[in-house]
Amino acid sequence: MDTSFISITAVAFQIGSLSVRWYGIIISLGMALGIYLAYREVKREHQDPDHLLNMLLILIPAAIIGARIYYVIFRWDFYALNPEKIFAIWEGGLAIHGGVIAGILVVILYCYFKKLDFFRWADMLAPSLILGQAIGRWGNFANQEAFGPVIEEGSFWSWVPLQVYADGAYHHPTFLYESLCDLAIFIFLFILIRKKHRAGTIFSWYLILYSIARFFIEGLRMDSLMMGGLRTAQVVSLICIVAGIVILYCIRKRPLIDVAAPPATTPPLKEKHTKSVKKNGKQEKR
Repeated sequence: MDTSFISITAVAFQIGSLSVRWYGIIISLGMALGIYLAYREVKREHQDPDHLLNMLLILIPAAIIGARIYYVIFRWDFYALNPEKIFAIWEGGLAIHGGVIAGILVVILYCYFKKLDFFRWADMLAPSLILGQAIGRWGNFANQEAFGPVIEEGSFWSWVPLQVYADGAYHHPTFLYESLCDLAIFIFLFILIRKKHRAGTIFSWYLILYSIARFFIEGLRMDSLMMGGLRTAQVVSLICIVAGIVILYCIRKRPLIDVAAPPATTPPLKEKHTKSVKKNGKQEKR
């Protein structure tokens, strides 16, 4: 088999005894670009960016913790025997569904306490989220994980680039398939949010489109998290598809948002003209 594909080692560089891994660098890059895009979107929609920054202070650590807890729960057979590995997130093992669930809960609670429209904010965050996922999937490539079935030498699929080498054979790069799907979804949401829409529409389509893509790609993976005899990601994807459809139905009567329109401004109050009169020898203003 032609192995002249792009390859990468797990460790990017070392500082003394500290190993800096590509997985962490790529995940951080996805987060940074997502935050930048979300900030631009919040400003474009004339919302207060301070809410975004305050939200992110809670959302980012919560998403990382949620992603790790989710992964550990469904790989408990391994971590029960290796508890010292539970916190070794630099080795991989951040499940996107766990991070998304934790992030959604944070946004719901923040919007509830700050009296904000959850769907409006979820819409502004959705394109950034899917772009971050598209970039973050390349961390799986660095760790040589998230792969599909073996590609036999000389088969039709031998041309596929970025094949993952694991267990002595080359496998379908399902991380690549998902990254490309995520990028296509990002482009769709990026365009959609710039058109008139009802609050919740962008978030709903994120749930539906990403979950459809993940459901089919997960069917190819050889390293899926399992729930009994079912692939966990496929079960969660089906739930998210239904949730997205239900949200679209529930918001159908909401008013359309025209984010291209300038924000409504309150006209300045007219200054009241005063005149002075003398009453009983004293100056008064009327």
